[in-house]
Amino acid sequence: MANLSRPSEFVLVGFSSFGELQVLLYGPFLVLHLLAFMGNTIIIVMVIADTHLHTPMYFFLGNFSLLEILVTMTAVPRMLSDLLVPLKVISFTGCMVQFYFYFSLGSTSFLILVDMALDRFVAICHPLRYGTLMRWAVCGRLAGAAWAAPFLAMVPTVLSRAHLSYCHGNVINHFFCDNAPLLQLSCSDTRLLEFWDFVMALAFVLSSFLVTLVSYGYIVTTVLRIPSASGRQKAFSTCGSHLTLVFIGYSSTIFLYVRPGKAHSVEVNKIIALVTSVLTPFLNPFILTFRNKTVRTVLRGQMQRLKGLHRAP
Repeated sequence: MANLSRPSEFVLVGFSSFGELQVLLYGPFLVLHLLAFMGNTIIIVMVIADTHLHTPMYFFLGNFSLLEILVTMTAVPRMLSDLLVPLKVISFTGCMVQFYFYFSLGSTSFLILVDMALDRFVAICHPLRYGTLMRWAVCGRLAGAAWAAPFLAMVPTVLSRAHLSYCHGNVINHFFCDNAPLLQLSCSDTRLLEFWDFVMALAFVLSSFLVTLVSYGYIVTTVLRIPSASGRQKAFSTCGSHLTLVFIGYSSTIFLYVRPGKAHSVEVNKIIALVTSVLTPFLNPFILTFRNKTVRTVLRGQMQRLKGLHRAP
């Protein structure tokens, strides 16, 4: 395979360094994945079913939960199945498809976080104009752009990977088709591709992070001007869960991908990617529910309603 410019398949190393012990990882990872799926699904169902959550804030929250499900589905089920087999093989086409959807959906999630930050900025800094500025047509366009832009921008990125010459073997030292391990297998000149990757990271990660920071800078300034302590606490409480998501999401992604060049520590990247793919989607529903009074109230109401239906003859 090392002499072929385009292998028919790739071998994923995954967690083969654990040997037979990697089977023991299957149970904990499966439980976290299922809990993450159920938690985010519950949030989506609540946003759709309860009229109290039919607001722009929860519209974007439902989009974010859907993205959490879709991003994990691109990599985690495959990783789980590979834990049970000695040879972890993925076709060349399957690798390119996984690469495309993983990074497209991941970029979309950051743009949705920006939409959430803009929503909070308008709600707190311009409350009298909130109904006009954040009407449903505007929210739809913001969400539509967040979904469409990364999927379009990733087309040339994945096509460039498909046309690289892979003469350094076909073994990917990761549990999915990540960018750095793919580039390390190529003997083509990838300097232009690495620069393009860095530009993409700047466009979708750092720029969205900057917009979020500026939005919260204005929010903090506005909240500090509120005379009552209870008013300030209420304003900050609506932003707490979103800020937590921003910190978790951006910190890991900036470390992983906002760096030019192929000189990445693959083992460190693998661990961080595992945290963002398995642990973070599991934690996010708890962050969103435990720190959001409205969601907690709706969730308790739905649970009491289900109990009432269950007890009814």
